[in-house]
Amino acid sequence: MTKYGYKLAAEGFGPAELIRQAQLAERAGFDFVEISDHFHPWLDVQGHSPFAWTVLGAIAATTDRIGLATGVTCPTVRYHPAIIAQAAATLALVSDGRFALGIGSGERLNEHVVGRGFPSADERQDMLREALEIIRLLWQGGYQSYRGEFLDLEDARVFDLPDVLPQIIVAAGGPQAARIAAELGDGLFGTEPKPELFDAFREAGGDGPAYGEVGLAWAESEEAAVKHAFETARWSLTGWKVMAELPNPANFEASAALAREEDIAEAMPCGPDAATHLEAIREYERVGYDHVVLMNNGPDPDGFIDFFARELKPALGA
Repeated sequence: MTKYGYKLAAEGFGPAELIRQAQLAERAGFDFVEISDHFHPWLDVQGHSPFAWTVLGAIAATTDRIGLATGVTCPTVRYHPAIIAQAAATLALVSDGRFALGIGSGERLNEHVVGRGFPSADERQDMLREALEIIRLLWQGGYQSYRGEFLDLEDARVFDLPDVLPQIIVAAGGPQAARIAAELGDGLFGTEPKPELFDAFREAGGDGPAYGEVGLAWAESEEAAVKHAFETARWSLTGWKVMAELPNPANFEASAALAREEDIAEAMPCGPDAATHLEAIREYERVGYDHVVLMNNGPDPDGFIDFFARELKPALGA
């Protein structure tokens, strides 16, 4: 049975508001919440980017049932994988096993800030592989060391480990990352309903959960939904090959300068019509995603969460 998640847009809201939205999502019947882990927002107009791990800890302490996930964090440049291994283990403990670790190869927007540069796409995939190996090694317990081409670990131990380790959900935009997800992860994370991505994961032996993130824009009118989505999400029209490489919100502003409101309206369902939102969700389900995350780009998070509880959830049989 498909599980449905609510995306906490850390680029668009401050920490207290994100915690409130997570609590509201739990009451509305969402199965889990997923939070982006950014240092910068995509656009200055979004105006926020709190530390995701602090927000997740507060959500764990103030909710009872709802699952938690990073969507996604990069364990190679801004963070060392040892830090992510420790953070994820701790969050699994304080949430009583409700946490899933979503990881990916990152974007320059967030990773360049520590002054270590941002590697090529191929190097990022190799670094991601080493990071996964380090996290797995530390989760075995005891003192561990590792010598890789890009990442090292020296005599390190994570002392507080849960009895049941978090699942690692690996983000993939192409077949190479999908194969890494199958080999070293427990599941797949995707942002497009591409059958070939899902097929590469399964063909490489991946048999765990598949998380798919669906962009939507709910408002009481289509016009209001399109307007707000254009203001805050036009960066997404540039595509991942561009999105991974730009260093600052100003660059995303420039890259999306030629975007139009009609482009947003074509890219995602906008407005109050449940049927159009349901079709977008079912497109992911038809590909094989069994954890579908709803990213609302509309202006009213409370209204969207209520819309999910009243219309989407019953129609989905959730």
